[in-house]
Amino acid sequence: MTGKRTRYSAEFKAKVALEALRGELTTAQLAAKHGIHQTMVGEWKRQAMEGLTAVFSGKAAAPESAKVAEAEVEKLHAKIGQLLVERD
Repeated sequence: MTGKRTRYSAEFKAKVALEALRGELTTAQLAAKHGIHQTMVGEWKRQAMEGLTAVFSGKAAAPESAKVAEAEVEKLHAKIGQLLVERD
């Protein structure tokens, strides 16, 4: 058996999760409609609910990479300021 997994785009996952949240179709119907396993529908729905809860509770934090990038920008701005002072 080949172990190649299908990777779904974030847009596709969001589309399926929103359909699941609407509740117009069962999990089995959604899975058949999109050609995926039922557990994926349930997992994406759960992740969407957790994400929405975090957004409305104010707990949605910036990704760690964004924090690192912001620190790097601050460090570079300080270096630019130092070099400008040394040049003048």
